[in-house]
Amino acid sequence: MSHASNPPSPALQSAIDAIKGWESPWSRDTRPPWGIHDKDPAPYNRLYGPVHPRGGVAGVIMQRGEQLAQWGDVHRSDLTFSVAKTYLALLAGLAHDDGLLPDLHEPVVRRCPGIGFEGERHASITWHHMLQQTSEWEGTCLGIPEQVDRNRWLDYQGGPPPGIKGDARPLGAPGSRYEYNDVRINQLSLALLHLWKRPLPEVFAERILQPLQCSDAFRWEGYEQGWTLVDGQRMMSVPGGSHWGGGVSISALDQARIGMMLMRGGQVDGRQVLSAHWIARMQQPCDVAPYYGYLVWLNQGGHLFAAAPRSSWFAIGAGSSLTWIDAELELVCVLRWIDSARTNDSITRIMAAIQNS
Repeated sequence: MSHASNPPSPALQSAIDAIKGWESPWSRDTRPPWGIHDKDPAPYNRLYGPVHPRGGVAGVIMQRGEQLAQWGDVHRSDLTFSVAKTYLALLAGLAHDDGLLPDLHEPVVRRCPGIGFEGERHASITWHHMLQQTSEWEGTCLGIPEQVDRNRWLDYQGGPPPGIKGDARPLGAPGSRYEYNDVRINQLSLALLHLWKRPLPEVFAERILQPLQCSDAFRWEGYEQGWTLVDGQRMMSVPGGSHWGGGVSISALDQARIGMMLMRGGQVDGRQVLSAHWIARMQQPCDVAPYYGYLVWLNQGGHLFAAAPRSSWFAIGAGSSLTWIDAELELVCVLRWIDSARTNDSITRIMAAIQNS
């Protein structure tokens, strides 16, 4: 990844100046308003894992292998919230490439018995369902019941929410309904831990961060009640986000390196880190939620961000943080701690700048 040797173009600098003014309304020191746990019903409206103060607005723009611009502290290790979901998808992809997970449509219980996928209904839940967030899994993971996130609805989905978050609703067959549910994501992470039989942060650092020469501080932390036994060994089952604390802390620059690897079909310096087949699979739209793939957001029809090309796809976390990837533009853009309401405005400015450069 080449660093910019020249200052950004005037149009791009103007876009960056605007983005710097659209900082997240979240506090910088983790006092309210900060986070999303406080929107949950008691007693789950609390943190179970560590958090830390955030930095300011930061970002990196890469195109055609060149760094066009960076702003803010791009080396600061900051919480990514649900960008960690996408990183779970990368771990599933590595397992698939290695032969640990040959069939995505295989029931999870076959390779991971005894962790909550038993019973007639649960036994039909596949890895494909878990990766698309269509599993309709029911239960408690890491001490938190999935009902806490039932009926959850994000602005990206469009339309009115189906009900009140946290209320019970009838569950459908696996694959019949999309629901953004962090407890079910944590259940996927638990399954991946039992599949790998190694701590997931260790696998991620070894197989993703090291080949990409990521050098800034990285942490993937769990909850106080996250310890579990895997083949008799005590390991931390990490969450796929920071909803209740913990999760991934990583720098904007290292996020850009990961984005570049994905944009290039899994290759870094001639080495295939992750198969192009898996990266293409991540971008296949879900039947019941065409704006979603394997733990990534898709922009088909401009549903997600009208200003972005339809070929763009995203890893998005609350706060907000996103990695924007577009192979047709050969573009990777990381935005950290921007006001989520101004994301499309930010994309509008960046698109105008790079198209006119």
